[in-house]
Amino acid sequence: MLALQIDPQDPRPVYKQVVDEVQRSVAVGILKPGDSLPAVRGLARHLKVNANTVQHAYHTLEREGTVYVKRGIGTFIAAAPHDREVKGRRASVARQLADRMLREGYRQGILASDLMAALEEIAPGNPRSSGS
Repeated sequence: MLALQIDPQDPRPVYKQVVDEVQRSVAVGILKPGDSLPAVRGLARHLKVNANTVQHAYHTLEREGTVYVKRGIGTFIAAAPHDREVKGRRASVARQLADRMLREGYRQGILASDLMAALEEIAPGNPRSSGS
């Protein structure tokens, strides 16, 4: 089963969280062109949401060109988009992650500058990171 994460505390609608998670998985290479997505009902059961919510997410992904549907067979990841589209998706995913990180940081009383400093410190390739 695709490891989608739905956060009940996230202000985004659940269908949008599903869309964003699938797009993130494509952008980072977890899902590749031709890979199939779980059946609507199966994913809905797994996420404990209404099947119409997952169906809405899949329709949105299809409209955006991320997936295509083979009637009676399933929903599949579309062919790799052009480089410009990939960069745009990565930038979009980065903004979404940053937004979530900022919201959570603010809830914990952490400033954006503190979060950025922590990211710089732990980023791979940074001489100050512990992984070097």
